[in-house]
Amino acid sequence: MRAFVFPGQGSQKLGMGAELAAASAAAREVFEEVDDALGQKLFALMTEGPADELTLTANAQPAIMANAIAVLRVLEKECGLVLADKAQFVAGHSLGEYTALCAAGAFSLADTARLLRLRGQAMQAAVPVGEGAMCALLGAEIDQATALAAAAAEGEVCTVANDNAPGQVVLSGHTGAIERAIAMVKDHGIKRGMLLPVSAPFHCPLMQPAAEAMAEALERTPPGPLRVTLMANVTAAPVTDPAEVRRLLVEQVTGRVRWRESMIALGAAGVTHFAELGGKVVGPMITRTVADVAVASVVSMADIEAFAKEL
Repeated sequence: MRAFVFPGQGSQKLGMGAELAAASAAAREVFEEVDDALGQKLFALMTEGPADELTLTANAQPAIMANAIAVLRVLEKECGLVLADKAQFVAGHSLGEYTALCAAGAFSLADTARLLRLRGQAMQAAVPVGEGAMCALLGAEIDQATALAAAAAEGEVCTVANDNAPGQVVLSGHTGAIERAIAMVKDHGIKRGMLLPVSAPFHCPLMQPAAEAMAEALERTPPGPLRVTLMANVTAAPVTDPAEVRRLLVEQVTGRVRWRESMIALGAAGVTHFAELGGKVVGPMITRTVADVAVASVVSMADIEAFAKEL
């Protein structure tokens, strides 16, 4: 069994998509459609920069999605891939969940781009700059991270935002609480705490205004039927019902990304092959989490050609 997985924020980089677009009309069509949907030259920003503008949440989210869908479209149009025939599951890390749903046919490409633009803007606007922060805990298991977050909170928000892989957990919340958590890591047997260069405290209760904005947006643009089952971030459980998908996407804005548990659940469901489209970020997390599975990162035309031969 196979799962297609999609990366989240932080996987953007200058030049992304350029080689694909030069080599494939199918890829160019994706980037052009996203530009048209957003009324912006996003592809030019992806390939030419400036880098600090690409890093902005409202740009990074649709850019990462467009790059991954471009890889998928090349596989579909030039290599004959039919996703529903070759994959039993899709999953995506945070914003990657929208990419996964686009791949599974629940959202059109244009709607996915518009939803992610709104999501990025809403998440950025939810908390004034400087009031929220995130930190990565290296060498932390989930129980240790949860205990640290509770100890550091002191009446402020401090919670597990991402449970990525064994030994890799991310906390999110008020800046003061996150700084306290970093100072207290050794007391909880954690190797290191590192402040992350993010512009807002994602996946914590401070994002409630963004969750409300997404609830309204998803009412206007609800997901349709899925051609492939989604392993959902916030439940680490499979979902196919569009109404449930919509509810979980709203919950995801403030909820924990349960990536480690999701990958364990996919392994338990019989998935032996994972393909990360458009990045090389979540693949290594899967390798650390699930034993005896094959993980492919498919980014370049060479990757696509090699992967297509394995299908």
